[in-house]
Amino acid sequence: MGVSVSASTAIIVAGLFFAFTAFYPVAANGFDRVTDAQQGIQERSLERQNTDFAVTNATYDDTTLTVTATNDGSVGLVASDATLVVGNEYVDVGGPNANTTVDGDADTELWLGGETLTVTVEEADLSTDVVANETRVVLVVESGVRDTASVTGVSA
Repeated sequence: MGVSVSASTAIIVAGLFFAFTAFYPVAANGFDRVTDAQQGIQERSLERQNTDFAVTNATYDDTTLTVTATNDGSVGLVASDATLVVGNEYVDVGGPNANTTVDGDADTELWLGGETLTVTVEEADLSTDVVANETRVVLVVESGVRDTASVTGVSA
């Protein structure tokens, strides 16, 4: 074997070495990102499976809409992360237009299993007219789980 064959073999081996050192980190990062994404999907799916709540009552008394829901699941929820839809109108539960209490405590936002969340919205804060027995409310929590109820009227 001559010098030119040995030199070209060394250049090819060095090129393969540099190519591998450039390819390996890219492949490892890509694999790590895919693995992290799959774990995130599985965690969100498990959270969704363990989330269970029911809107037990939705009443309107000519000035105030009151929605009551009970957390029947094993996952603690954050009350201010919930969303309320009243007659196709979005109401941010954590915003200034809604007041929330968890088992009568207005100072907490943590809604644990077995506890009751009460959301009150003044009619002045809604652009939709709330008409009892014709309006439907939908409560959606951060994992995407939702429950609905029809609004009933309360005689004052």
